[in-house]
Amino acid sequence: MRIAMRDLRLILLIGLGGFALFLLGLALDHSALRLLSKPLPLIALLLWVRLAPVDAYRRWISLGLLLSLVGDILLEWPADLFVFGLGAFLIAHLCFFVAYLGDSRRPALLALAITAVFGVGMFSLLAQNGLGPLQIPVALYALTISAMLWRALARLGVATITRRSAWLGAVGALLFVLSDSLIGVNRFVSPFAGANIAIMLTYWLGQFGIAASAHTR
Repeated sequence: MRIAMRDLRLILLIGLGGFALFLLGLALDHSALRLLSKPLPLIALLLWVRLAPVDAYRRWISLGLLLSLVGDILLEWPADLFVFGLGAFLIAHLCFFVAYLGDSRRPALLALAITAVFGVGMFSLLAQNGLGPLQIPVALYALTISAMLWRALARLGVATITRRSAWLGAVGALLFVLSDSLIGVNRFVSPFAGANIAIMLTYWLGQFGIAASAHTR
């Protein structure tokens, strides 16, 4: 137990330390500090998920977190690697989709309708000023995150899934989608004050919820 608690304290230190350093990098507009610190919260979550029971759900969640880590680095890299970062996050969402789908295959038609309306609405908002060569990639991304959110919501109320895991996964997915939506609005519609902080807070809280869902099944 002492070893487990020591491991948890180290994981928490890595995660919170990365969070604080990244915010400091934003405040100082220090690109190198942001690049070095941004991956730390995801590294902490990956280490934490390794302590969860081993099953297919944990494996897909871990892979999604790993790809999100790659996306973090690509988006923060001092070059325009947005499309590559978008690709990494798209595959990450697909991993979360597969994890959620493995837990429940029920249609959840209400959730499907809600997420479909959201996906169409978000793409329409982002495309109102024209997306140029990014139109198809952004459309695919909107479809993918909507599908991931649908399957996350579909786990709610399933008897074989604990209430805590279902809600953590659903809220985590919702926050992750919100973070992606804020990125899209800030980049393609209109930049807004505090965008970076809002994007990262919703992103990290979302990833925490998704990771925590693997611990509470």
